Amino acid sequence: MNHVQLALVSLVSLAAVAFLALWLSSAGRHAGHRSPTWIEVAIGTVTDFFDALGIGSFATSTSIFRALRLVPDELIPGTLNVGHAPAAIAEALIFVVVVAVDPALLAAMTAAAVLGAWLGAGVVVHLPRDRIQWGMGAALIVAGALFVAVNLHVFPGGGTALALHGWRLVLAVAINFVLGALMTVGVGIFGPCMLTLALLGMNPIASFPIMMASGALLQCVASERFLRTQRYAFGPAAGLALGGVPGVLLAAFVVKSLPVTALRWLVTLVVAYTALSLLRAARRGRRSQAH
Repeated sequence: MNHVQLALVSLVSLAAVAFLALWLSSAGRHAGHRSPTWIEVAIGTVTDFFDALGIGSFATSTSIFRALRLVPDELIPGTLNVGHAPAAIAEALIFVVVVAVDPALLAAMTAAAVLGAWLGAGVVVHLPRDRIQWGMGAALIVAGALFVAVNLHVFPGGGTALALHGWRLVLAVAINFVLGALMTVGVGIFGPCMLTLALLGMNPIASFPIMMASGALLQCVASERFLRTQRYAFGPAAGLALGGVPGVLLAAFVVKSLPVTALRWLVTLVVAYTALSLLRAARRGRRSQAH
């Protein structure tokens, strides 16, 4: 490992310890403290299995939570960030070590995402229910559009570069800052980050350590605010955490090939339905407030 990889692995490990310590110390004070159900653990396994394949976990988790009515809409962003953090940590520790990418790019984009998440989480924890519904609905529409574009090969599949320089580097870092902030509203970082780097000519494989390290650290940072304000559902988040790490390990070390394109089409349909239902709920909420 180079110095940046070693530093990131060390930083992710320290962030993991701090995150788990904070969660455990605050768990007993959570108003909804309870053990997760087997369904909630299974959701973590399935969604983080998809996550390690590059499909993402936020959109799929949101769809399942809303379909099964497991988590109130205003608590979904916090539940996603807290619950998926352990799996994101596992992904980062795996991919930062095994996939080569320019150390400067890796460090800069990860730092930008973390800063964006810190600022974004400070806003999201104070947002009312209808605004969170609008935000998640719009985010899911964007995610679905990205899935369709990738499946139809609208965007380039990427180049061979393992580094970016000049304006491309600046643009990539700026976009990752925005993506870090948006992730606190429930927008997964994987699809947009991979697309950004592909459009800038990066090797698609090189995006994995960048998006994994960004996701792990920003979720640990954002989770501090969600944990402190209790703006998350404890049982579902614990289920995601318990099931997520085995799902990541299964995808990373056991599964060698899957019809990812077909899975992405299926996820797109589910995400589109969920986005529309969120936007309808937000619209009804705004009408009821007006009356």
